Amino acid sequence: MTSILLVEDDEVIRKTVAMALQRYGYRLGTAADGLSGLESFRSGGHDLLLLDVMLPWLDGIGLCRRVREESQVPILMMSARGDSPDVVAGLEAGADDYVVKPIDVPVLVARIRSLLRRTTAPAPAAPGVLRFGELTVDPAALEVRLAGRLVELTPTELRLLLEFAASPGIVLERATLLRDVWDYGWDGDSRVVDLCVQRLRKKIGADRIETVRGFGYKLRGA
Repeated sequence: MTSILLVEDDEVIRKTVAMALQRYGYRLGTAADGLSGLESFRSGGHDLLLLDVMLPWLDGIGLCRRVREESQVPILMMSARGDSPDVVAGLEAGADDYVVKPIDVPVLVARIRSLLRRTTAPAPAAPGVLRFGELTVDPAALEVRLAGRLVELTPTELRLLLEFAASPGIVLERATLLRDVWDYGWDGDSRVVDLCVQRLRKKIGADRIETVRGFGYKLRGA
């Protein structure tokens, strides 16, 4: 049974979301503040974290950063406003995706399933190690190295890089990446693509992924 850690300070929301997810077959752990959430995370055994942005003692952004220092576990943020700077801050801190309050349970479950699929079932492996200058991508071993040094990527960052590596020099539109990496069957927020690309650039080199204005991104092959 998939275990989800829900960190939400509002007791009504926490209980309502927990009960709803339990009806879908998930096992829930809960915490009411960021520090308790960090302690619960460190106790182990959770397959996905669902974090509210606004939390006492340690907010969701700070909690996300602390978790990312220790783990690549999938993280889904919850925000009261879809256009909030907190959404951007959460994605920049290492979250994989976000949902907007009030929570629409079917949408939340769809996001959770999508995130777990790309975590447990990586993109199909291609034969051989792919080389792009000092960057090497091994789709079979799911390893990325830069100048021989192993690069730690979140599951979403790895799937994004595998999409680029499969089509070097070809422009991939944001909508295509949302469909193939985030597994969205509907129009999603392209900010998740842009911010994940930014995080990936910091890890593999700022010039390796090129922005093609008005279209999307492409991986430099040389």
